[in-house]
Amino acid sequence: MVTTELSGLIATITLNRPDKLNAFSGTMREELLDALVVAEHDADCRVVVITGARRAFCAGGDVDFMSGLQREGNVAAFQKLLDAGRDVILQIATMEKPVIASINGVAAGAGCNLALACDYRIASDAAKLGETFVKIGLHPDWGGTWLLPRLVGRSRAAELLLTGRIVDADEALAIGIVDRVVPAAELGVETAKLAQSIASAPPIAVAGIKRALAASERNDLRAQLELEAEHQLRAFQSRDAAEGMNAFFEKRLPAFRGE
Repeated sequence: MVTTELSGLIATITLNRPDKLNAFSGTMREELLDALVVAEHDADCRVVVITGARRAFCAGGDVDFMSGLQREGNVAAFQKLLDAGRDVILQIATMEKPVIASINGVAAGAGCNLALACDYRIASDAAKLGETFVKIGLHPDWGGTWLLPRLVGRSRAAELLLTGRIVDADEALAIGIVDRVVPAAELGVETAKLAQSIASAPPIAVAGIKRALAASERNDLRAQLELEAEHQLRAFQSRDAAEGMNAFFEKRLPAFRGE
């Protein structure tokens, strides 16, 4: 139910349950985590794209399955779902390779928060996003109460989380939930262009940038300056820095190798 395709240094992970709008069911959460871990350790992968099959990104958790657990009072099984979702979000946050959400349709509940956890969100103009947990009597998970306020502010996050209101692509762009909106027919091409642009950048510097951005959430200015200097020294001593400067003087595109 989760597939991975590696092409041109880009691993595209697809949630592939289109008949249920790619809602998480069975072992999909674990499969997604495994795919992310494999991509993290694959030397031939520099960027990860997460998307959904056909007309949806991810409709969140499978409500039929969760309803069955609720009727049975099977708290342990539901806890397992929560743990798996937590592990996916932490994997995206801690892996050094950038992760792009290519949002091709509805992204609701856990699907919305999966998109929010990614480093960049490019969306089709047909996309719709919503923190829909309260609609079925549940509390947000997959990091929604941490991720959303950092993108849209506390008050707007409160409104979206408390009402479960779904926003269209234009509003999502206006309030900062997504970073770019493109026509549906162009989403694949534009996602590939973006991913390839990042994949062609120096991997050591890219990994440092992702770590530095994460650290900026907790660091004061002095600590961030010190971290930047640490990362800059590592980049300065790399072969990629020599290649980048040589390419600059030779007026050609650099070929970075992550060394």
